[in-house]
Amino acid sequence: MKLVPLRYVSNPPNPWLTESLEWLGEPPEARVEIFEDEASRTILTRNNSPDVGFDVSLNIYRGCTHACAYCFSRPTHEYLGFGAGTDFETKIVVKTKAPELLRKELMKPSWKGEQISMSFTSDPYIPLETKYELTKKCLEILLEFRNPVAIVTKSALIRRDTDLLAELAQKASAQVFFSIPFLDAEVCRALEPFVPLPEARFHAMKTLSDAGVAVGLAIAPVIPGLNESDIPALVEKAAAAGAKTAFINMLRLPGNVRPYFLQKLAERLPTREKRIVNHIRAERNGKLNSSNFGERMHGTTEHWKIAEKMFRLACRRHGLNQPTEETRRENTFRRPTPQLGLFD
Repeated sequence: MKLVPLRYVSNPPNPWLTESLEWLGEPPEARVEIFEDEASRTILTRNNSPDVGFDVSLNIYRGCTHACAYCFSRPTHEYLGFGAGTDFETKIVVKTKAPELLRKELMKPSWKGEQISMSFTSDPYIPLETKYELTKKCLEILLEFRNPVAIVTKSALIRRDTDLLAELAQKASAQVFFSIPFLDAEVCRALEPFVPLPEARFHAMKTLSDAGVAVGLAIAPVIPGLNESDIPALVEKAAAAGAKTAFINMLRLPGNVRPYFLQKLAERLPTREKRIVNHIRAERNGKLNSSNFGERMHGTTEHWKIAEKMFRLACRRHGLNQPTEETRRENTFRRPTPQLGLFD
């Protein structure tokens, strides 16, 4: 039986499928559907891109109800037979056996305790996490094995796991980057409609920092012509919330992210659409995206260089990304044994 996806509201055609359906007239209201995946055999994914700052990722959820119009992970949903548009936001795959699979991976003799990044294809703290608690259970396993972890999130829900992350930070390593690309509430609601507002994310950042967890700021994406002017204030707020590190990335529009982003931009920020698109094309030599390693996270014009300089100056002014004399912590990873369970 061939899978034929329904294109709720706005789903660009899936390039991996030969058929699709479109509604004549008004489509039905988009609804969230949950698919529990119990068939996965592995849970850790290796990264082969030099542009991404991690080697191993743990992806518990696929799809994301945060519905960020610019999310570069949208095309990964097409591998499942879904669309990169509203399917990505409403058809959520939950890897219910993630904790068991993670434990199995960490017990392999070949595993040496590398830092694990959570996550790549979805935010590990989407609202469904309140029900499934799979991210929490995986963190408990990482603590048991004293395995370092790095998290990127847009959610304030992470405050629930403050004590767990603080203990992991003390016994191994835990680093949390909060993705906060915009200050303006109107822009937030337009491009990341179901994400907590910036103040909630900064509050969560301070909560973790006060508990001893290393926190950082991800100004990602920087959308040319839209949010470069937010950079100094975002860095200042992050520093006040305890951040010691930060990074910026330019907007990426791979595959069907491009038509979906452009559609939402035209619908929600119509007076800024032309300016933003022109800026993106200028940075990409007339195109809307670059897939080349070493280029896709950065712009090419003087406008982008000024944004980067603004970022570096703000970081220097507020003490972020400064070299330290701290020595690298030795490998903390260990496999639990009955003896450790009794005496450690």
